[in-house]
Amino acid sequence: MLDIKFIRENPELVKENIKKKFQDAKLPLVDEVLALDEENRAAMTRANELRSARNSLSKQVGMLMGQAKKDPSKLAEAEAVKAQVKANADELAALEVKEGELAEKIRKIMLVIPNIIDPSVPIGESDEFNVEVERFGEPLTPDFDVPYHTEIMESFNGIDMDSAGRVSGNGFYYLMGDIARLHSGILAYARDFMVDKGFIYCIPPFMIHGNVVEGVMSQTEMDAMMYKIEGEDLYLIGTSEHSMIGKFIDQIIPEANLPQTLTSYSPCFRKEKGAHGIEERGVYRIHQFEKQEMVVVCKPEDSMAWYEKMWRYSVELFRSLDIPVRQLECCSGDLADLKVKSCDIEAWSPRQQKYFEVCSCSNLGDAQARRLKMRVKGEKGTYLPHTLNNTVVAPPRMLIAFLENNLQADGSVKIPAALRPYLGGMEVILPKK
Repeated sequence: MLDIKFIRENPELVKENIKKKFQDAKLPLVDEVLALDEENRAAMTRANELRSARNSLSKQVGMLMGQAKKDPSKLAEAEAVKAQVKANADELAALEVKEGELAEKIRKIMLVIPNIIDPSVPIGESDEFNVEVERFGEPLTPDFDVPYHTEIMESFNGIDMDSAGRVSGNGFYYLMGDIARLHSGILAYARDFMVDKGFIYCIPPFMIHGNVVEGVMSQTEMDAMMYKIEGEDLYLIGTSEHSMIGKFIDQIIPEANLPQTLTSYSPCFRKEKGAHGIEERGVYRIHQFEKQEMVVVCKPEDSMAWYEKMWRYSVELFRSLDIPVRQLECCSGDLADLKVKSCDIEAWSPRQQKYFEVCSCSNLGDAQARRLKMRVKGEKGTYLPHTLNNTVVAPPRMLIAFLENNLQADGSVKIPAALRPYLGGMEVILPKK
């Protein structure tokens, strides 16, 4: 969310940013919010004038009433001033109601106007215009057919989607045996990987209040993703970033405590509305999964350096598991409204002969901090910090990349050295079928 003062001083820049994001329907909101802001400031000025006059008029009434005891002719003058005090009080009460109504209208519009994107963001209307920046590792094509990921899992008796369908419906699964163990081992490895980078491990709440949801994401994202608990002001998190950033709501953070570098484990729950292609069957796009996340709260001048570090951590982790990846810069039309800059890390799929998303790294500037009223207290006063987040690993999608890239011709899956301690020293998983 932008500062209203920034919009007041830079309306054309804000409009140009909206155009760069191909959201022209939002252009009238800029003039609308500025008109409401002007009306609100006028109401506040008048209200302050009335408050200032209230004390002097009250003193004047007291003085005239005292004089009226000696000179009855002063009584009419005192009553006139008392009437003015009453009229002013009524006008002030009406203005205070108006201020509240205008402030709420302004807030709702401000939640919809997108954040200013970084100048380095490529301009494009959709993810088709995202730009490949760099590849890491050689994307290999094996000399044998790579089965669909659920077929690989089934060869290990590692997945049961039919039972999950009967229990929970589409978009759910049972992971079993060595595949379930591999799933947990990858999460544990990712946790320790980030702890070794100096991040503090955290297990956050898996449900959050509506004001936190509003603070961390746009209404569009919320409608598409979040499950609400019926009858309560609670939502199931779609990613632990939501509750991790929410941890700082209404807090003043001492500058000496920055940066806050946290890595969190959680289940994630997502509606995943809409139809998806054949390659998104199985466990690619599901309603429930587990995830290791990284979150940073830092000084504004440090956020781009942290952005660079964070996506490179993802690359390092995937390469340690023998998975080729690439970095893809997200274009303006593919950025969520709160994001300043974002990139995807995509893993190579030998089966599809293409890359697919496994991590998303984002710099949100001060947007979440402003919405959540997070502040930093420094030597020169208080200011808003910047917030960033990035996926460490999100199995089972990460399992797809792992299984395809480590599958061998005999149907076994080799275990890279980095992961073996988390699987009891196993060097290979052998199929059961």
